[in-house]
Amino acid sequence: MAVTTRLTWNEEKSLQKLLGNVSLRLLHKSSVHGHTSFSLLDRCQLQGSTITILYFYDKIIGVFIPGHYPAPSIEFREPIPSFCFSFQRNKATEMAIAVLEAEVKIASGQLTFCSFDQEMFCIDSSKTKLSIHPSLSSELGVHISSDLTYLENEVFRVEGIKDDTTYMRKVTRASKQRNRLLAELRAFKPKVDLISEICILLLGPVGSGKSSFINSVKSVFQGRLTRQAIVGSDDTSITEQYRIYSVKDGKDGKYLPFMLCDSMGLHEEEGVGLCVDDIPHILKGCVPDRYEFCPHKSIMPDHPMFIASPSLKDKIHCVAYVLDINSISSITSKEVAKFKEVQKEVLNCGTALVVLLTKIDKCSEILQDNFLNMNNSITSQNQIIKVSKMLDIPIYNIFMVENYASELELDPLKDTLILFVLRQMLRIVDDILEDLPLETGRKAGRK
Repeated sequence: MAVTTRLTWNEEKSLQKLLGNVSLRLLHKSSVHGHTSFSLLDRCQLQGSTITILYFYDKIIGVFIPGHYPAPSIEFREPIPSFCFSFQRNKATEMAIAVLEAEVKIASGQLTFCSFDQEMFCIDSSKTKLSIHPSLSSELGVHISSDLTYLENEVFRVEGIKDDTTYMRKVTRASKQRNRLLAELRAFKPKVDLISEICILLLGPVGSGKSSFINSVKSVFQGRLTRQAIVGSDDTSITEQYRIYSVKDGKDGKYLPFMLCDSMGLHEEEGVGLCVDDIPHILKGCVPDRYEFCPHKSIMPDHPMFIASPSLKDKIHCVAYVLDINSISSITSKEVAKFKEVQKEVLNCGTALVVLLTKIDKCSEILQDNFLNMNNSITSQNQIIKVSKMLDIPIYNIFMVENYASELELDPLKDTLILFVLRQMLRIVDDILEDLPLETGRKAGRK
């Protein structure tokens, strides 16, 4: 009879995503193979990287060990970039992560992780007990004051994982930072009370990644890939309507206080793509969701869908130029002129303006280890400087992002970069809204 895991399909998929879309092969199940350290080592040694999972009535706690399972020894192995995780049963998308740069050993039937001479995490197989240091249990959201008795212990071999320890360290830290950014964005509220939702308009050439960015943001909050905004090819625009997309938090189904607005692609030729005369109306909030664009003619005040008296909460609060980082050198003088024409309207409306550079090759090389800044690599920095000079936009308002395109699963590194960029845009908008004249705010609040 085949030995099967207690993990649900969703729980297993979440763990696979966490490690870069790997496969998990069950090696040891304590209820079948025994609760002794001998039976565990017999099945798990020399099997490569592993995940050890402990099951409780209401939660799961686990630890990832890169490289081979440690051999019995009174000495600790050198520190390794492992991590612990926890989640409530059937809520694996709300996983808590704690990076654990710790020494590890197996002795007297116990698997022990120590950091700076402090025992952080210890599994006693023979007694089916888990002990966790208070600081680590707090980080994992499993506040306990004594040892926990677990129901089952399973160990999986992680197949298809990258051997690069630097990559693994970055993935584990990215997962932690991703959760922090998610929590911050879920708690976000515009500083100006009269605005309930920040509206971000995406503008750029056909195929630059506007619709893909919308799908990427929505995917991160849903915990799975979604394709609500239709994506075209690099040469053909699919978006012909003005679309306003709300972002729903998959955690509890609430709508978050920001919306992403999609439009036709900009083109250097007149009568092709988005009509530039439509842009002032979009910025002021006069264009409704699902308005059908006409490249030759802008919306007029007598149009039945025209919003004649929009309030501050209806207008666009941030414009994001979306550009393919690989096509910066191909941008023509006509395209630059059109961008600057749009830019004048944006500035006249007092709207925030940023640039998103999409289609970067490897987001793992863009993010620094602390995930607070972009990497100053020569290639990316040159492109940022080039765009800054070309469009007269400050370097600190230019961001790099890697959208989801043909992937089937989420990636913690991509998620982190997408969330970072979204947070920065919202902060820039907050700074501008805070500087609004007081009387303007009062009038908008009365509407």
